[in-house]
Amino acid sequence: MTVSSKKGEQLNTILRNTISLVTERELAEKLSENRALRVKLGVDPSVADLHLGHAVVLRKLRQFQEFGHKVILIIGDFTARIGDPSGRSKTRPMLSKEEVEENARTYSTQAFTILEKELTEVRFNSEWLSKLTFEELIRISSCYTVARMLERDDFEKRYKQNEPISISEFMYPLAQAYDSVHINADVEIGGDDQYFNMLVGRRLQQDYGQKSQVVITLPLLEGTDGKTKMSKSLGNYIAFEDDPKDMYGKLMSLPDELITKYLRLLTDIDEEKVKQIESSIEQGAVNPRDSKMEMALTITEQFHGSAVAREAQKHFIEVFQKRNIPKEITDVFIPREGITVVDLLHEKCGVSSRSEAKRLVQGGGVSIEGRVVRDFRSVIRPEDEGVMRIGKRRFFRLRCEV
Repeated sequence: MTVSSKKGEQLNTILRNTISLVTERELAEKLSENRALRVKLGVDPSVADLHLGHAVVLRKLRQFQEFGHKVILIIGDFTARIGDPSGRSKTRPMLSKEEVEENARTYSTQAFTILEKELTEVRFNSEWLSKLTFEELIRISSCYTVARMLERDDFEKRYKQNEPISISEFMYPLAQAYDSVHINADVEIGGDDQYFNMLVGRRLQQDYGQKSQVVITLPLLEGTDGKTKMSKSLGNYIAFEDDPKDMYGKLMSLPDELITKYLRLLTDIDEEKVKQIESSIEQGAVNPRDSKMEMALTITEQFHGSAVAREAQKHFIEVFQKRNIPKEITDVFIPREGITVVDLLHEKCGVSSRSEAKRLVQGGGVSIEGRVVRDFRSVIRPEDEGVMRIGKRRFFRLRCEV
């Protein structure tokens, strides 16, 4: 793939759905050079999986790739141990090296659900940040003042409220900025909460004699609660690797007012059609549920394929609209000696971890033949045969091992 020389087409595509662009003139100049730009995204593996909030920025990176530009995906295995303070009202606990490595394991592969592998360079920022000397660290930190750091909204609020701010949190924007210096980024993309951090990158590049990167920010995607930024820690996320039925069901649980935002940020549906859907919903010309079903199907298709997505939609209609138990349910076999409900969920039903299984049980999200299992220490025995429901959308038929 070659770099397109159609600057106007590139600008129009890149500008769609953006919040901030610093600056359009600089981006136009870089595009006029008719070379493959180095477009950076940093992702901290603070949790185990990518979710649809990450997909918003990954899709913008894919647009750059479609014009022949190179994406530098930086897995922040070092910065994740500091903890990004963006939007935080208190100091974030530092992660251990082992926790970060475990979380990072799937990031680089999950990203290729959206990105083109041949135009993506995956780097781990421990490659350079872990090797910095104290002298180099002093040089980096001398490029920015405490007063400038305190201009950042979350730091300013915490300072005024006499909330503690650790020195390590001041180091986070500098570490992210040094990533841009090390890879000589032409453009950095991120959510709108990263605006300050990315501007620090522009300044640090100047101090290191580089041309400043263009900064592009995108809207933050609200999660399934419809209110707060999608986050695994808040439990309002939809993961790339969610079961298709779960993904479709979670998308259908979104408030109606998010339908067109999800269409704009997560699909390739033409803007004119999105505006028509928006207008039809506002005027009461269509049932928002029908538009939401189109949105849920389109997004689920992108991650799981058309046939699987349509099965997920069919399952949703049967279970939630017609309130039926699905006809086809996966059999799960219970050992004769029994098995704890946590082990059953994790080992045989695809729940990602024992801690997640425990959380599901304690939250009342597991039932057998309509009876809620509330004690995570419960042992499921052969006489407990029947239909087990996990959350709202997953069903298994419990059977005794022969």
